[in-house]
Amino acid sequence: MLQKFLEILKAPIAFLLRRPVLWLSKKVSSAPDKAYIFQRLSELYQDIVDKPKSKQGALYNLDLKNGTTIIFSDHHKGNRGRSDEFRFSEKNYLAALEYYDKKGANYINLGDAEEFWKFNIFSIIKHNEATFEAEKKFVNRNAYYKIYGNHDMFWKIDPFSNMFLREIYGKAINIYGAIVIRVKYEEGKHIDVFCTHGHQGDKRSDGNAFSIWFVTYIWAPLQSFLDININTPASIQGEKTLHNRLMYEWSQEQNNLILVTGHTHQPIFHSYSHINALKQQLEEALTSGNQPLANEISEKIARHPSQCEKEANKTIKYKPTYFNAGCCCYSDHSITGIEIADGFIRLVNWHEDKDTSVREVMEELPLSELKHMFFSTSH
Repeated sequence: MLQKFLEILKAPIAFLLRRPVLWLSKKVSSAPDKAYIFQRLSELYQDIVDKPKSKQGALYNLDLKNGTTIIFSDHHKGNRGRSDEFRFSEKNYLAALEYYDKKGANYINLGDAEEFWKFNIFSIIKHNEATFEAEKKFVNRNAYYKIYGNHDMFWKIDPFSNMFLREIYGKAINIYGAIVIRVKYEEGKHIDVFCTHGHQGDKRSDGNAFSIWFVTYIWAPLQSFLDININTPASIQGEKTLHNRLMYEWSQEQNNLILVTGHTHQPIFHSYSHINALKQQLEEALTSGNQPLANEISEKIARHPSQCEKEANKTIKYKPTYFNAGCCCYSDHSITGIEIADGFIRLVNWHEDKDTSVREVMEELPLSELKHMFFSTSH
């Protein structure tokens, strides 16, 4: 009865508030600020390296060279209703987790796994039993590393979050703003894999304590209730692309560091968008007259959505310091992730083919090549 009453009130309230809310959204939002992004990333990374078990993150020594690790981000799990972006991707996600669990893999969840801007904790728990049970298998093996993002900041700021995590996974788990995986080599050198959600520098969700609380509990639910979405591809596409570029630029200034994020829903491999790599391959196939290959690449481009429209600058030699896992809620129901296994780092895609979830390696790079690039060139 209450829900029906709210639905009746919704239309006139939305009509009255739409303009002021959109105006205020524009006022409080800001394009990515290079100095602030660099500052926040540096502070977070340095805090973890200086204090390996800090409140913000933790330093781990995982065997990335021999084991298997999968990194997924941005599921935005909800209530399986119309506004739940994850509802159609769940099948591919469950298939992926079954595959990686059988391999004894580590699983790094980069944040925005749960969509608290639209849904409450009780609704999320109720409608995500299958996914939580699948993740629980990694928890039971002490192979699950959970990071919060701007849409699931609830895990950081809610006083009862640990209780809910214990209810979901059967035991208490740590959840951080980032983790650093230190990969050691025989000669005493190491590469740090810095894993974080990637919203650092976004003043709407990475500002002071009050702004974080306000966005999480007031601002985002208000937009959801009024069906006002300021985060349309047309309005923030350039902003996301710029954010990725600044993340890459920051990673280039560090010593022996690889940055892995999510947040923008743009899969980035070898420091530039995978969709650009596919477009370049398509151009080469057409030039050489290889029509079957061109058709195959065209199908990949059509199936794999990307908000990154800018062409990669072919005159720049890209260094492999920045990777983006993409997301687990694409409109074609596919999911992407960064996989480290068999001596390779890969951009993988899980999609449906004849009602079966299929894993596809979209791009890969030998870890030995990373080692060579880092230790034979100066940064």
